[in-house]
Amino acid sequence: MMGIGSIAKKVFGTANDRKVKASRPIVAKINDLEPEFEALSDEDLKARTGALAERARGGESLDDLLPEAFANCREAGKRALGLRAFDVQLLGGLFMHQGNIAEMKTGEGKTLVATFPAYLNALSGKGVHIVTVNDYLAKRDAEWMSKVYGMLGLTTGVVYPQQPEEEKRQAYAADITYATNNELGFDYLRDNMKSELKDMAQRGHNFAIVDEVDSILIDEARTPLIISGPSQDRSDLYRSVDQIVPELTDEHFTLDEKTRNVTFTDEGNEFLEQRLLAAGILPEGQSLYDPESTTVVHHVNQGLKAHKLFQRDKDYIVRDGDIVLIDEFTGRMMAGRRLSDGLHQAIEAKEGVEIKPENVTLASVTFQNYFRLYDKLGGMTGTALTEADEFAEIYKLGVVEVPTNRPIAREDEHDAVYRTAGEKYTAVVQTIKEAYERRQPVLVGTTSIEKSEMLSDLLKKEDIRHNVLNARQHEQEAQIVADAGKLGAVTIATNMAGRGTDIQLGGNVDMKVLEALEADPQADPEEVRARIEAQHRGEKDKVLEAGGLFVLATERHESRRIDNQLRGRSGRQGDPGRSSFFLSLEDDLMRIFGSERLDKVLSTLGMKEGEAIVHPWVNKSLERAQAKVEGRNFDIRKQLLKFDDVMNDQRKVIFSQRREIMEAADLAEIVGDMRHQVIDDLVAEHMPPKTYADQWDTDGLETQAKELLGLDVPIGAWAAEEGVADEDIRDRLDEASDKMMAEKAEIFGQDTMRSIEKQILLQTIDAKWREHLLTLEHLRSVVGFRGYAQRDPLNEYKTEGFQLFESMLDSLRTDVTKKLANIRPISQEEQQDMLRQMVAQQRAKRGEEGAAPAETRAEAEADAAPGTVAAGAEPRPAETTETAGFDETDSSTWGNPSRNDPCPCGSGKKFKHCHGQLV
Repeated sequence: MMGIGSIAKKVFGTANDRKVKASRPIVAKINDLEPEFEALSDEDLKARTGALAERARGGESLDDLLPEAFANCREAGKRALGLRAFDVQLLGGLFMHQGNIAEMKTGEGKTLVATFPAYLNALSGKGVHIVTVNDYLAKRDAEWMSKVYGMLGLTTGVVYPQQPEEEKRQAYAADITYATNNELGFDYLRDNMKSELKDMAQRGHNFAIVDEVDSILIDEARTPLIISGPSQDRSDLYRSVDQIVPELTDEHFTLDEKTRNVTFTDEGNEFLEQRLLAAGILPEGQSLYDPESTTVVHHVNQGLKAHKLFQRDKDYIVRDGDIVLIDEFTGRMMAGRRLSDGLHQAIEAKEGVEIKPENVTLASVTFQNYFRLYDKLGGMTGTALTEADEFAEIYKLGVVEVPTNRPIAREDEHDAVYRTAGEKYTAVVQTIKEAYERRQPVLVGTTSIEKSEMLSDLLKKEDIRHNVLNARQHEQEAQIVADAGKLGAVTIATNMAGRGTDIQLGGNVDMKVLEALEADPQADPEEVRARIEAQHRGEKDKVLEAGGLFVLATERHESRRIDNQLRGRSGRQGDPGRSSFFLSLEDDLMRIFGSERLDKVLSTLGMKEGEAIVHPWVNKSLERAQAKVEGRNFDIRKQLLKFDDVMNDQRKVIFSQRREIMEAADLAEIVGDMRHQVIDDLVAEHMPPKTYADQWDTDGLETQAKELLGLDVPIGAWAAEEGVADEDIRDRLDEASDKMMAEKAEIFGQDTMRSIEKQILLQTIDAKWREHLLTLEHLRSVVGFRGYAQRDPLNEYKTEGFQLFESMLDSLRTDVTKKLANIRPISQEEQQDMLRQMVAQQRAKRGEEGAAPAETRAEAEADAAPGTVAAGAEPRPAETTETAGFDETDSSTWGNPSRNDPCPCGSGKKFKHCHGQLV
């Protein structure tokens, strides 16, 4: 019997069907405009862009401009690339412009689809960011699509790692900017560590189109981006701990694979204490439970995680003496990424490679909070519907499934479940062999590098030629994927199935053309393309006869999306194809999430070795297990976001204040208000309201006034005067401090004083924010224990985080006031003395390299005016080139140049843009 919901769907269609149907008239309107735009010259297309931009600036809504803009963009695509966008591609572009995720199957041309909403939204002049999953795709897509934008009169930029600052600023100033999610996030953090507006790269967050949106906004959402500086080196402690961890037995710890957590048992703690005391890591008479042992306990816990939770060739690989993490969702190497909290160092100790020092956080943001900065977000992927709730709740993004251009002709077979991994792999190899013999291309999906290489060995024994695509072959990714659809090709891929490059039956024509032109640069490109296309047609027909691409997965991933991505590689643009999943009860997902019942069922059925159970019920139960894991992961991400939101609100306040300070020409009023607030607090502390004069602590106030305000004033004598109230003392202190600061401004000159105020304010904010981040990290690591006292850890974190933020702002006012009160001009002799000291220090440290330690980084960035010195800061000489023994090739003889001085190396650049570059 059919349910009411099913009947309603049959009559009215699903919500998705209704959205698609409602958008069809707009597509029809764009199609009606096509003849008009076909008649335009190339110059007319550019002129149309100018006219549309003028209307956008005049207040006309982008929705009103959409049909003409899309028609103009489609025409430019036809002329620049020879590609005419299908109606479904226009639909995808329309949904993204509306702030949705367009779910489009593999091979539907998502790269071209992005040009439509990007072009329309760039008309506002505020810039559009197109976000890709790796640098290769950012550069490739920017180069490819810039032909379309160029024909429309728009500029295109691409952002990549280690890009020169000036080039990066130009890329962000372009109408459309291609970049990876990592680079965008890091540039946002770097910008908020700069001390001058002109050095900032990003110009705002107007509209972002996120490619592979599920990978970036879901899979990577838990990964915070952190800019850090080195802290103290504890390599010896990591190595000592690493020698003890392998001695642990199963009774010493409990491992929970579901939550990926490992903890010591009581027996484990006793054993550890004895071994740590014997090794001299714990001092004699000190217990693991003593407060002084916190650091050791932390390191031991990280050592245990490194050994029991992180597996080589699955979670990371060792490459050129470095531990390189592997992305569990894409199988790609994450070069430059490091695990925090000492875990990366513990893995380095385990693998016997060089242990790099731990870092302290200077700035951090999560992808969730970075992408919520944008006024509007859009996205595209082949797989988003399974996470629609999360997209709606976290990012306010809808998900719309865009129909395929041609009906899907792929056959999706039911999962085959075997008793053991051995039986499964025997069946996998046999199935690949059968497909190989009939020359059908096969794409084999595995879940780790280790398994892909083990399967590769099995295929070698059977003499089956194949390619292996995993993190070790990262550089050849596009080439291997382009060849995966060739007749008789066998490709083993680790969870990635070649994002960004189509698997076309018979091989990828564009890649073949590029190869042919590289081999013979003198050849005529058109002739080469014509020859290869003719050859390709014959090969494609043979592959179609063999049944199209066969996707064979050797395991299910805990996320259905990853399975769907792999499956979706077959059957592009209506091609025939086949997909099949081979599983065993020993697979991680089956083993961790309830294979006992299945094992009983299989035993009851009396299955023989090598037999598999294939039934829709098995598929359903597996999907339920996957949905449970996805739900749990969503809850973890949601909880993490709630905690990060506390820091995010504070981050926005600090970053916006920094920007206001950089934009302000004169900060005298702000620092004056800070000084008066400090005086109010001092008077309130030493002369509490509603108290008598004989209860006042005038000596304490006098001392504090001297220390914090630089004032030598007779507060005791003032207080002894008849009828003096605390307000009078406050007013006199205000007046004396204002007078002193005005005199300093006269001595230094108004412009120099304003510059000193700006730099001291910025460097103090940065130093305080850095300390605050560390305090919040510590608070977050212990606040969970409040749950034992029946108190909500999140509320506790919010309350205490707010109190810590308030106290940080109080100490910021005090520090800025103290530094400004104690600055003074320095004499020529003092400069020479300091110069000599610095040269001596540099020579002592000769040969040592590395970034400035985290504690001094903000101070090193400050551009204090020449000839001045702030109290508590290292004095800086006005001229460094007078140093005895100066050598422009030896940085140790340079002394300490000012950030804005020419670099002593003779490059002609400012020091901060050359050898003094910090980020």
